[in-house]
Amino acid sequence: MSLELKQNLKLTQQLVMTPQLQQAIKMLQLSRLELVQTVQQALQENPLLEESTEEVQEINPDTIVSTKDSPTILKIDEKHLLKNAEWENYLGYFSSSSKMAKEIEFPDEKSNLEAFCASKPTLESHLLWQLHLSNMDPEEIKIGEIIIKHINSSGYLDTSVEELAKIAKKSPEQVEKVLKKIQQFDPVGVGSRDLKECLIEQLKFLGILDETIEKIIQYYLPYLEKKKYTQIAEELNITLDKVLEYVEIIKTLDPKPGNNFSEGETIYISPDAYVFKYEDDFAIILNDEGFSNIKINEYYLELLKKNDGKDKEYLESKFKEALWLIKSIDQRQRTLYKVIESIIKFQKEFFEHGITHLKPLVLRDIAEDIGVHESTVSRLTTNKYIATPHGIFELKFFFNSGINAGNGNEVSAESVKYYIKKLISEEDPKRPLSDQKIAEILKEKFEINIARRTVAKYRESMGIPASNKRRTFF
Repeated sequence: MSLELKQNLKLTQQLVMTPQLQQAIKMLQLSRLELVQTVQQALQENPLLEESTEEVQEINPDTIVSTKDSPTILKIDEKHLLKNAEWENYLGYFSSSSKMAKEIEFPDEKSNLEAFCASKPTLESHLLWQLHLSNMDPEEIKIGEIIIKHINSSGYLDTSVEELAKIAKKSPEQVEKVLKKIQQFDPVGVGSRDLKECLIEQLKFLGILDETIEKIIQYYLPYLEKKKYTQIAEELNITLDKVLEYVEIIKTLDPKPGNNFSEGETIYISPDAYVFKYEDDFAIILNDEGFSNIKINEYYLELLKKNDGKDKEYLESKFKEALWLIKSIDQRQRTLYKVIESIIKFQKEFFEHGITHLKPLVLRDIAEDIGVHESTVSRLTTNKYIATPHGIFELKFFFNSGINAGNGNEVSAESVKYYIKKLISEEDPKRPLSDQKIAEILKEKFEINIARRTVAKYRESMGIPASNKRRTFF
């Protein structure tokens, strides 16, 4: 058998994602903050991109006209752009009409003043500050520094006294003595090894610790959780009123003293779009602050025409990158507008009346309505928020499963959760509603026929305890 070389011609189809297409898809799934950061990075790295310094003029509502043929105005010469690049119709070229109302005032986003303030102290720095101001001797301060380093963010000591003694090269008795002093620092109870010790240290500091309340904390915390107050009264041979008095005292204590010094900051959401009610329709205003005023630098455009060789190749590559960035942002905003417009079309009753009128909706409905793939809608609705007349919601919020209400209609799962939460918030604390009772009220009052176990599932998903744990005696 002889070996020989042959040439064969084979025709195959292969899907190739160009760098431009990858960039366009990436732009879709970026949140507003990530997009602004991407644009700022591009402005630093690409000399052909610049931020326009022209002040944005206030829009006179009387002069607003429909922009159906040109929903987004780029700050570059479109003819010149088209001569130098061939755009791929990768997501479909959308256009939509502006519905800005005469009386609409675009929300003015103000800087968070807290961003200009000094960062708040951590739990460790707060404890060290108190340690060095205390009247402890130098040896105790060294032990205290080691102890504080092993206190977690909740305020609990996560290392045994014996291990700390080995680290400090001191006896466990010396470490225990310093630990007891630290536990009386602010916040009181910090450095405790468990919840029982934390609560008892706080009661000591308040001067209201007695034998009975100490027994309740030491042995009856599970009973308190289940609100078995009568059983506690019988076993301790005290009245129910006395038990309830101790319960009220315990409720004032802090089970996690370190939480007030958590390093986590409040997250402020800047919506991607604003939806306003205007007459019988809704107006959509996209929030493009931070990336709406980028343009091609005219100086480098002139330089590109004059230069040859390697400089021209570099400028051309940067020019194409700049054009694709602007085009991708423009396409993202167009698609985002169309998605929001379609959501309003399907969920108009929600925008009119609120969460109780939210309808079941899936990604396929929006995708078919605007003529794109489901994955495009999925990417675009991730980490995107809109401000509505009823609050700020993530776009994913409007997509939810439906429940058969029993009368031939479907109701969204979010609406059912809202009704359950509302019923529980209005219940009598002394006689909380059971899951079965909630199911019966939903059927009678709202014509929603669901099983008790479904009510329990939704209640648990919202972090609401069962009726026996919600019951109070006051």
